[in-house]
Amino acid sequence: AALREGYERFDPRAYLRNNYLPPRADFSSEEFVVPWKLRCLAETFASGEIRGRTLIDVGSGPTIYQLLSACDHFEEIVATDYLAVNREELGRWARGEPGTFDWSPFIRHVCKIEGRGEPWQEKERRLRGRLRRILPIDVHRPDPLGTPLRPPADGLLSAFCLEAVSPDRAAFARALAHVGSLLRPGGHALLLGALGESFYLAGAARLPVVPLAEEDVRAALVGAGFVLRDFRSYAMPPALRTGVDDVDGVFFAHAQK
Repeated sequence: AALREGYERFDPRAYLRNNYLPPRADFSSEEFVVPWKLRCLAETFASGEIRGRTLIDVGSGPTIYQLLSACDHFEEIVATDYLAVNREELGRWARGEPGTFDWSPFIRHVCKIEGRGEPWQEKERRLRGRLRRILPIDVHRPDPLGTPLRPPADGLLSAFCLEAVSPDRAAFARALAHVGSLLRPGGHALLLGALGESFYLAGAARLPVVPLAEEDVRAALVGAGFVLRDFRSYAMPPALRTGVDDVDGVFFAHAQK
């Protein structure tokens, strides 16, 4: 209940300013956190192993950066979020409405590291074309979408969602199992998330986060029926500790159901 109340004050634009503009979204060096996240995703998708008809993105928030490498490998992307304000923000971007957040630096960077010489506008167009559904979700329900996803997704992605909406580690593990039910057996899951974080700010909202250690994430994945394929971590440098949260680091996990 406390989490729900806090998220009623969530400001998508403030969240985007805090996390997806400089200094955190600095593309001048791979040492910064946003390029690190984008490289984790680009390298993992470059294997060609993670592909199929449908990818579901759990807790998309107001962001699309996490889908930039994925959009080349799936016919359809299903974005989801608990908050209507985030779903509306995503919808405006997908429709190309003016005044939405400028993701072009992220798209340009992903095109650069993928190294195919693709114009960034082409990737933007492809992602918009494949982002066909934006659905409400509640990861604390056994059926997070309200009804089973038919057919189940071939791939699952979730970035900075589950730890930010779970009051404790047990709830995080249950939420991971719930969203895992959306994925077919043999399907791949990619997770990005915070390590050692207890809160973050989004405008007037101060949101609690369950502080996770690497072993908490590994154990939750195994408990949810996944085999861990890759795990990476990033320590947040002092220059990026801007007061909008108290995050110690970021994890990236690739697991298979």
